[in-house]
Amino acid sequence: MAMAGMALAALAGIAMLVFSIQILIMAFKTSIGWGLGSLLIPFVILIFVIKHWSETKKPFLYSLACLPVYLIGFALMAMGGGMSVTPTP
Repeated sequence: MAMAGMALAALAGIAMLVFSIQILIMAFKTSIGWGLGSLLIPFVILIFVIKHWSETKKPFLYSLACLPVYLIGFALMAMGGGMSVTPTP
């Protein structure tokens, strides 16, 4: 159970990273200021997503869709680690 959760969390985390990089690339394509701001200043990327919603809607929503899968993976890891059977002598 823990291995399946780890795989699920890893895949969802990689997918979220890919979608975030796509949004960052869009910010740099818009202007160097948006790109650097999104990379270096917290929450600027969220402002960019709101201001450029028509362009960033798809990767942002895909990233949000990966979040529950990521959390389920961590929950499976936690449950799998607690259910290990230890042999008694």
